[in-house]
Amino acid sequence: MNAPKATVLWLFLSVLTGLYADAAERPPTHLQVAEVWTLNSTASVGGHTPEVLGTPKIVDAALEFDGLSDGLVVPTNPLANWSAFTIEVLFMPAANSPPAQRFVHIEDERRSRVMLETRSADGMSWSLDTYLQGATDNCTLRDTRKLHPTDTWTWVALVYDGKKMATYINSVEELEDEVTFTPMTSGRVALGMRLNRVYWFKGFIKEMRFHPAAIEPSKLQRATE
Repeated sequence: MNAPKATVLWLFLSVLTGLYADAAERPPTHLQVAEVWTLNSTASVGGHTPEVLGTPKIVDAALEFDGLSDGLVVPTNPLANWSAFTIEVLFMPAANSPPAQRFVHIEDERRSRVMLETRSADGMSWSLDTYLQGATDNCTLRDTRKLHPTDTWTWVALVYDGKKMATYINSVEELEDEVTFTPMTSGRVALGMRLNRVYWFKGFIKEMRFHPAAIEPSKLQRATE
C-alpha cells in the first residue's frame, strides 16, 4: 500500500517542480504588455501629468506641434530597467519643417539617452535619424538618402535586442548596427523637442508604444493611410 502512495507523491512533486521551473524560465506576463500612450490630451500622457511648453493643440485625436515653441516633458522613463526594448511612434512630419527636428528625446539620471529625429533638405521629404547614448557606447543610425514624404502618417520604430539597434519605417527595416546600451534608470521623455528645448518638431504625434522586448518586424505597426 505504501509503495503506490510513494509513487503518486513522487509524480506529484515532479510535476510541481517542472511547473515551477517553466515559470522561472518564462518572463513575467506583465512584462510582455506594451505601454501605450495615446496623445489626445495635454493634461495627461500615459497616466502622467506633463510639463506643457507653448500651446500644442489636439487635432483629430493627435497632438500638433508648431516647430517653434510647442513641446511636452513627461516625468517618467518607460524604458527604465529594460535590457531590450522597442519604441513605436505614429507621427506625421509637416511640410516646410525645420531641417533637423527631435520629436522624441528620452534621458535618464545618468545622461543615457534615446533620440528619434528627422532630417530634411527640402522641407517636402524627411529621413529618420536615431541615436542611443549609453554609459560606454553610442550609436547613430541615419541615411539621408532614405526619404519619406511629409504630411503622411508613418509608424517609425527603434528596436534594441540587447546587442543590436535597428530602425524601421512602417515595419520595413532601414538600418542596423551593434551597440552596448545598459538598462536605463528613471528619467524623462521630451516630445516635440530636445529636453534642452532646441530643435523643435513641426507636425503631429498620435500614438507611442513602448515594448519591453525586441519586437519582430512582422509584428511592428504599419500605417495604412
